[in-house]
Amino acid sequence: MTDTGVQAIVAHSRIAQAEYEKNGSQQRYDHAAQAVAWVIMEPARNRRLAELAVETTGLGNVPDKIIKNHRKTLGLMQDIQNVVTFGVMSDDPKTGITEIARPKGVVGAIVPSTNPAATPANNIINALKCGNSIVVAPSPKGVACCELLLEYIHAEFAKIGEDPALVQMIPTPGSKEKTQTLMDQCDMIVCTGSQNNVHRAQTAGTPAVAVGAGNVTVIVDETADLDGAAAKIRASKCFDNATSCSSENSVVVVDAVYDDFIAALARAGGAFYADEATLVSKLWPDGHLNRSVIAQDADKMIAALDVDVPEGTEFLVVPTSGIGPDHPLSGEKLSRVLALYCASDFDAALDMTHKIQAYQGAGHSVGLHSALDERAYTLATAIPTSRIIVNQAHTFATGGSFTNGMPFSLSMGCGTWGGNSVNENVNYRHFLQSTKIIREISSREPKLEDIFDGYWSLAGK
Repeated sequence: MTDTGVQAIVAHSRIAQAEYEKNGSQQRYDHAAQAVAWVIMEPARNRRLAELAVETTGLGNVPDKIIKNHRKTLGLMQDIQNVVTFGVMSDDPKTGITEIARPKGVVGAIVPSTNPAATPANNIINALKCGNSIVVAPSPKGVACCELLLEYIHAEFAKIGEDPALVQMIPTPGSKEKTQTLMDQCDMIVCTGSQNNVHRAQTAGTPAVAVGAGNVTVIVDETADLDGAAAKIRASKCFDNATSCSSENSVVVVDAVYDDFIAALARAGGAFYADEATLVSKLWPDGHLNRSVIAQDADKMIAALDVDVPEGTEFLVVPTSGIGPDHPLSGEKLSRVLALYCASDFDAALDMTHKIQAYQGAGHSVGLHSALDERAYTLATAIPTSRIIVNQAHTFATGGSFTNGMPFSLSMGCGTWGGNSVNENVNYRHFLQSTKIIREISSREPKLEDIFDGYWSLAGK
């Protein structure tokens, strides 16, 4: 059933986008993007958005959300600062082709409760930078945070004379019908969240950029800096209470350093908890993840699981060997719980990692802590994944970091391995299309021998 309220909002958004494009300029697009970025980065508003996110969703923690809101947005703004998204993008006399930047139109953004401010802000900035308007469909728990974000954006737009209709959200209360209407009516869908939402986005009949599930597996081999790896895994695993799809879920350790690495994890705040059956029964009490454990601070998680661990424990380390649907520890846990596997050698670790990814998380990312760079190449040709993160805290590296070259994003495309049309970090290019002017040039037709000489020498004519 089509929701008329959403239809009206999309129609309003379409009028605003047409004016934005018709009377656009690179400066206008940049100022609109900067306005949204400053909304979420300005310290007082950032803190309020972070507090409201935790208050209304019950997920994550305020200090880390403040950091996430700031760094993800700052990195994005650095990525797009000097990018041309209006007018002539390129002009090549050699090919005779001039490329003109064009917006995609009205963007419908489906965003998750895990990042109810950072993800919509990222989508809004990318959309506005490229001349689009955008309508956001938050998760039910993310509505209040999205409403406040838009209130701040509209107030900032008033300072620069920009049209608030460029950034809207579906009417509250949200519903599947309203979200479906948005997906049907908009020009492009960008979807981050549950795999049910991703499936609906990719089958809506509207061009969609949607992302796959995370279930990060990290290999620690016999050459790794064990304390360094443990510290990075702790920082990444515990950040915002493991709300990120890039949070480590399983670590596969080569046997030669297995005991030493358990000790390193303990020094980093990890508690070794060997009773897998008890932990599984408490983490999945009815076959579903225990909601009182998901994305909680360590003390709340430990109390909810009722486990006896040392004081000061930051995360749980649970040894296991099983992989697949009958072994839930091998999947995504959205909590400060880390599955630990022991492999006889690197080849066995690679095989385990492949099996875990085949079960869940294919296409997303895999980590490696090793002094042997060639092992990253081995993983990159053997594992169904889009990203190999080497000797880094996974959560901070996958979605863009100031110490690597990945685009800053909160949405990781997983390619055909993860059932997606893209396998890049979702970035401004996905919000932009182009028109090419093609002029005639001197003939560049090759001779047959220029193409087939090598083949003819092998197989003959």
